[in-house]
Amino acid sequence: MLRISEFKGEHFAGVEALWQEAFPHDAPWNKASVAIPEKMRFQPNLLLVALEGLQVVGSAMAGYEGHRGWVSRIAVLRAHRHKGIGQALLSEAEQRLAALGCVKINLQVVESNSAVVRFYEKAGYEIEPRISMSKLLPTKS
Repeated sequence: MLRISEFKGEHFAGVEALWQEAFPHDAPWNKASVAIPEKMRFQPNLLLVALEGLQVVGSAMAGYEGHRGWVSRIAVLRAHRHKGIGQALLSEAEQRLAALGCVKINLQVVESNSAVVRFYEKAGYEIEPRISMSKLLPTKS
């Protein structure tokens, strides 16, 4: 039976393994050992896990900065895909963001990842004519 819950410390190893499978070429700052402790400092109730029994089979991270919400890091173990787990995680993240007053959610998808684009389109998301920009800041010493 699938259950969506907030991330707890005992879920770390499962989320780390999931992210290694789902995002094998991740940037160092997106690794679980970096991203999860940082997320736990800000809106920890928006880091979600999908559990089948005690096994982490999916995760999603969301955030709200008072103007718009963001969803990222939706991942489902390969062996558990196409069972509605990703949609359940997305729906829970949307509900939690809406409860905070969020009226618009943004997300980013690697352009070449057409399967993920289709997943979000089926959930009602649309491609907007935007340019995504970023800047790396100096790391803490």
